[in-house]
Amino acid sequence: MEQNNFPITNWSEDDRPREKLMLKGKSALSDAELIAILIGSGNRNESAVDLSKRILSGVNNNLNALGKLSMASLTEYKGIGEAKAISIIAALELGRRRRTEEAVELVKITSSKAIFELMQPIVGELPHEEFWIIYLNNSNKVLSKSQLSKGGITGTLVDVRIVFKKALELGATALILCHNHPSGTLVPSEADKHITKKLKLAGESLEVKVLDHVIVTENSYFSFVDSGIF
Repeated sequence: MEQNNFPITNWSEDDRPREKLMLKGKSALSDAELIAILIGSGNRNESAVDLSKRILSGVNNNLNALGKLSMASLTEYKGIGEAKAISIIAALELGRRRRTEEAVELVKITSSKAIFELMQPIVGELPHEEFWIIYLNNSNKVLSKSQLSKGGITGTLVDVRIVFKKALELGATALILCHNHPSGTLVPSEADKHITKKLKLAGESLEVKVLDHVIVTENSYFSFVDSGIF
């Protein structure tokens, strides 16, 4: 029987933070519990969580201070070898880099032209068709650009479930559909209209708005919204 079939009360102390994350999500965990997941196990006298609490206590529960500890300092704690110390150092360094990247202003979509300028360098000159989704927050700022499918020159396949699975994972409140026409034509096909309607209806049930569908060519674009198709 797999371990995750047991209730949390039957899990070892070292495994419980993982179960808690699966059941309640990452935000429900304390700093000590998150570090416990990194190190995996404690020592003979302490669970991973207890050991993590002691490490945090040593830096006055300050994650910035923890991120500055050397490997030598971390390995002074019983139960923390080089591998565990490296895991802690690497995780906190990723957190530091993430904060740096988050300081970069997200691109805001204000018009169909802005969509064209964003996507033309990506798909405008391709010899084959690609379908992309632009995921937005509630300020219409771009959270992510994701290639959904890649097909032949005559068309591409779109999976509605994948579109909204990623939207929910990102916490997106809106999205924009975009694909290229290698032929250069700016006339939407019946298939283009069908998938637009299908995605728009699916988004309404999930409260994720489909704001536009833009067809991109090398030099120009077609917006469903601007053309009154939406």
